Amino acid sequence: MDDHIKLATDSIKEYLSQGKILDADQAPRDLKQKKAGCFVSLHLRNGELRGCIGTILPTGKNLASEIINNAISACHDPRFLPLSKEELENLEVSVDVLGEPEPISSEKLLNPKKYGVIVKAKDGRTGLLLPDLEGVDDAAYQVAIAREKAGIKANEPIFLYRFTVIRHKM
Repeated sequence: MDDHIKLATDSIKEYLSQGKILDADQAPRDLKQKKAGCFVSLHLRNGELRGCIGTILPTGKNLASEIINNAISACHDPRFLPLSKEELENLEVSVDVLGEPEPISSEKLLNPKKYGVIVKAKDGRTGLLLPDLEGVDDAAYQVAIAREKAGIKANEPIFLYRFTVIRHKM
């Protein structure tokens, strides 16, 4: 198991069983030396999404703290009931470490298999969709989903950004 997945999984287990938050200073050195936004996704073994929370840009002191905080937050994704201890043995965790978002002028510059997308309205509402998601095969659909997540109507002007991820899976 790679360091990203182990830290996310250990964070969830410690939080759900002991009510404690792991200390990022105890994480592997490579995760303490980098700063990046990341998303932690929780799926049941049948593929059902159970939680996905993340940060576009780093908000903590290092990637380890981002993973710990986002893993715990994913246990309380508002779209679902809170994750229970009993679900741990049936849980698959992935961590997507985001590259720096770059502004783009058109969705023609997107490839949903390679790039994630960020849509942003003038008033700051922001939606994000990770790359390489099952069933998301074209840029227009990718942007439409990100708009919907942010509550941005199809006719509202938006700013577009794309980013790459390094995906760590169990």
